[in-house]
Amino acid sequence: MDDRPLPKHLLRVVPLPRIGQGDRWQTEAMRSYAQPILIWFTRGQGRITVSGNTRGYGAHNAIFLPPNTMHGFEMGGQVFGSIVYFPTDQDLTLPSETQHLRFREGQQQSELTAMIENLQRETEQSLTGGDRALHHHVGLLSVWLERQVARQPEAELQPDTARRMAAAYTALVERDFRTSKTVNDYAADLGVTPTHLSRVCNIACGKPASSLLADRVYFEARQRLKSSRTPIKTIASELGFQSAAYFTRAFQRHTGHTPSAFRNQR
Repeated sequence: MDDRPLPKHLLRVVPLPRIGQGDRWQTEAMRSYAQPILIWFTRGQGRITVSGNTRGYGAHNAIFLPPNTMHGFEMGGQVFGSIVYFPTDQDLTLPSETQHLRFREGQQQSELTAMIENLQRETEQSLTGGDRALHHHVGLLSVWLERQVARQPEAELQPDTARRMAAAYTALVERDFRTSKTVNDYAADLGVTPTHLSRVCNIACGKPASSLLADRVYFEARQRLKSSRTPIKTIASELGFQSAAYFTRAFQRHTGHTPSAFRNQR
């Protein structure tokens, strides 16, 4: 089972080990979702890249991502936790910006774990009033997050220049990656040179701008090949490739498999 969320108006809770059972690209490659998500790491450590910025995460870290936020994270065998995909058809007050919250107090850790477990139980059972229960549980979680964000030190909320530029770049990539735009095009949009943009991305996340762009494009390609029977030439066209043949060569260089071979493996 993969980590694709249900339709964006529905709530879903997915254990992290279930996502980590597949190939590394399923967690590490850049992707985004149409709804807000909360990643709750209860054990283990690694690195997560959000909006072109990489930082470490550890046990009892919660990372909130608004809709359409590009991200990917390392996940070793000792990483445990959950991802909450929030519904978008409820009147929830959720953070408007990415939040990386580190909870050192046992009470905070227990409260968040309990709220997510309550959500998961309700999604797995068909009990009377289940929809109302989910509505109230999600509402309580949104209020709890709002209060935790308000407690964060102001210094932790101020990104530096390189991180701001990387975030601006990934926002443009997320908007336009289905076109044929190149790093040169994105650099022009941002008013900088391609060299400067790549230098900034290397500072922020250890990857050049071209790698972030390719990562996003080929995650989408693999996801489409894996989850649909859409013709390969259609996927190529919808991702901005000039031809199916060019897409096949590029996909094979990036993944080690042709699109058809990758699809047939699954």
